[in-house]
Amino acid sequence: MKIGDGSGGTSPDPGEAEARRVLSSAVRSQNLAVLAGLGTSLCVTKGGNRLAPTMLDLLAKAKARFSEIDQLEKRADGHHWADFERLSNVPDNCKDLEYFMSRATVAAGFLAAGEATRIESYLAEAEEVIRNAVDFMKDDVDLTVHESFLRRVARRSSRRSRTKLFTTNYDLCFEMAARRSGFVVIDGFAFGNDARFDSAQFSYDVVRRSLTEERSDYIENLFHLHKLHGSVDWERQAGTSFISKKPGTRKPLLIYPRSDKYELAFSQPYIEMMGTFQSFVRVPSTTLLVIGFGFNDKHIAEPILAAVRGNLGLDVVIVSPDIETASGKGGNSYLGELLQLIDSGDGRISLIAAKFEEIVKLIPDVVSETELERHNQRLRNLGKSNA
Repeated sequence: MKIGDGSGGTSPDPGEAEARRVLSSAVRSQNLAVLAGLGTSLCVTKGGNRLAPTMLDLLAKAKARFSEIDQLEKRADGHHWADFERLSNVPDNCKDLEYFMSRATVAAGFLAAGEATRIESYLAEAEEVIRNAVDFMKDDVDLTVHESFLRRVARRSSRRSRTKLFTTNYDLCFEMAARRSGFVVIDGFAFGNDARFDSAQFSYDVVRRSLTEERSDYIENLFHLHKLHGSVDWERQAGTSFISKKPGTRKPLLIYPRSDKYELAFSQPYIEMMGTFQSFVRVPSTTLLVIGFGFNDKHIAEPILAAVRGNLGLDVVIVSPDIETASGKGGNSYLGELLQLIDSGDGRISLIAAKFEEIVKLIPDVVSETELERHNQRLRNLGKSNA
């Protein structure tokens, strides 16, 4: 299915009706998980400029920083960025940030002390560039698309499980959108001033109690947020294992794009959230809605494919603007396998070629439907009492 023309507009494509049907079924699923990748942040702009950086943007920023350092320091020791590329065995035309940082990390582990120190200094600069680039959220940034998305997928009937939103993004788009829309976010941090990470928080819920009634209602506007690669406002407290929220921290807890991210993903606090993800996609009557994720992270893509193979009660909906190219011959192997399953008649999997901002308007507005569901339930109860 293809939605839109790739330029942000829409065209009367017959696949739109099918996409609406698939998305409508997804949000009505008993258990709903959303996996949000970089593509969900690329629509965030200010003054016509995109705020969220792509991997190519980050690599360009890192190289610009290296050149700046070379120029300012005049590299009195005779070393410069070209030597860094040589020592790390990275070609000068490298366009893969993760490859470049992975090679540098490996090289720093076996080179002589002086050369290893130089590589580590460049890596530290690259990490700072990444931290600065992804910490773009301000009060005046428009998050209309994110707010609309949350209203559609995260406000669910109390008869269904809470939406679990997993994201690989470091930024605060979903947190800020939730705050503006009046959503409660359970993200593993206790409510209060001294918020520390505690995985037990994910087992808690929030209810609304009335002074005039004995019963309690689960609030509708609540979802679970799992940040699989960390967040720009997380910081590990020095000398302890405690993780706290600290906006503006210069030492955020992040899994940077390099080969050791697979190992780091299975350390605290990431292992708790990865464990939840792996378990949730194996629960029957579950839909996994994947948006803006390229299936390039093996530690996330593998559990998805394993769940597709082992859980016949799992439906998967993948939304990406370049899904047709990425899943084709010579493209991503995980997407290619999913495409093969579709071609073999597996109706549990749907691929939708669209951007995040294009797909949101096709998702049913659960806010209004929640009241409708309540009304229908009252009518059903009325029928039972009159029987």
